[in-house]
Amino acid sequence: MRSGQEDRTAAARIRDAAISEFANNGVAGTSIRAIAAAAGVSPGLVIHHFGSKDELRVACDEFVAGIIREVKGGAMASGGAFDVTAAFRTVGEIPAAKYLARTLVDGSPHVTELVDEIVADAMKYVATGVETGMVKPSEHEWERAAILTIWSLGSLVLHEHLERLIGVDITADFSQDRTAASAYMAPILEIYGQGVFTETTVQLMRAAFVDAAEKEQERESS
Repeated sequence: MRSGQEDRTAAARIRDAAISEFANNGVAGTSIRAIAAAAGVSPGLVIHHFGSKDELRVACDEFVAGIIREVKGGAMASGGAFDVTAAFRTVGEIPAAKYLARTLVDGSPHVTELVDEIVADAMKYVATGVETGMVKPSEHEWERAAILTIWSLGSLVLHEHLERLIGVDITADFSQDRTAASAYMAPILEIYGQGVFTETTVQLMRAAFVDAAEKEQERESS
């Protein structure tokens, strides 16, 4: 009879193997048999632990979201730039960033739930960053967290084009390549640290969009 510890170890091994297989081949292109082979277990054991490929995929989503939550929460508490992709480039041998890049374009209904969870978590750790003085306060905390998260996730989806343009694979382990880390983080810190627009541009855009919208709402309510 298997012990509880052995079961937990097998389940984690299956989950990790599934993340790698899904990252490389997509959910549709990955079978239970392939996951079982990669994990060194029987297909029956995969079903025993997860029930179906779909349920296994949900477990992988939850695990990756948990990685982001844990790492970025700690980074914001200690002081660190807002960069979702940095949170999970390396987790042992698990290609978490490549998994997320692939799952975002797979078209599964679970993607919406995953993105919502990542944004909700981002809201919490950006708030921590505000409390620790690492992030400027915002009048639009939720919207800012959502936009920054979607920007980061979008860069994952288009990571091959980003690599083509700036020569950096953002899904790679930066701890092993300081040059790549600098080539990517320098502009990221410039964007997040100094902002994208000048004050004049901000005022012009506010007048054209925000102020104009507020005046329109006032006319409609009067």
